[in-house]
Amino acid sequence: MNTHNPSFGRLLILLFLLLVTSGCSSGMTPSSADSDGSTAKSAEEPPGYVLADDTLSNLQLDDPTVPVYDALTIEERRERSLPTRMPALTPFHEGKIAYLTFDDGPDDKNTPAILDILRENHVPATFYVTGQHAQLHPEVLRRIFEEHHAIGNHSFSHNYKTLYASPAAFLSDMQKTDAVIREIIGVRPLILRAPGGVPGHFTASYPPALADAGYSEHDWNVSSADAAPGHPTAQDFIDNIDGQTNQKDFVIILMHCSEGHEETVKALPEILHILKEKGFTFGVITPMTPQP
Repeated sequence: MNTHNPSFGRLLILLFLLLVTSGCSSGMTPSSADSDGSTAKSAEEPPGYVLADDTLSNLQLDDPTVPVYDALTIEERRERSLPTRMPALTPFHEGKIAYLTFDDGPDDKNTPAILDILRENHVPATFYVTGQHAQLHPEVLRRIFEEHHAIGNHSFSHNYKTLYASPAAFLSDMQKTDAVIREIIGVRPLILRAPGGVPGHFTASYPPALADAGYSEHDWNVSSADAAPGHPTAQDFIDNIDGQTNQKDFVIILMHCSEGHEETVKALPEILHILKEKGFTFGVITPMTPQP
């Protein structure tokens, strides 16, 4: 082969240019694909909750598994002349639904264990937390939120004497807890549960005060009795819930997830099994959840 031929030299140059061009082109393709991929990955996923709009007009949902929160505090709404009182909502009555609720947490032992069981069984639940426990275990509160369970307000200290001195005292305590929760997860709940329940604690002046502030309170119609004296066992809780959920299509079940409730953790897998066998699906408490 005559490598000194001018034509051969031009051929080598042409081949070199083709190789360079091909290399640049193949180098750009993965970059472009990576860009497309990162764009797809960075696209916001659904947050797993509904954030109340300024007018509180988006709280009537068709899915009982989606939690509801507000980005604004009550005082911020009032400062901006936005409504705090919720519009009339139609209670959600479709299907056979069990609302599991866990009070008094979060702690760093039983609440995570309960979350593990719920995740394994693909079951949503509602956690009514105290401000004190949220401050002690913010990482557990964030996990509840990130795993798309509902978070409700259960007062700051759970102190009956302070809470039930007056409606104003009750609301002040709840707003203190709202601030703690929002500091940790960026939003605040619209749902609350009165410690000890409404009967025997609320006078006639409490419900209007809560309605003006935009809170939705829910007690329960099924109790595990896991806070009863006498050291009840997991089987007691299972039997209680089994017996109280017959002939019902709508249940709000009271349990606890704080310190000392290891027996509740033990009972939970069988409770879920029983409820599923009875045909229940599971939801989270929101302002449209029926009253028990």
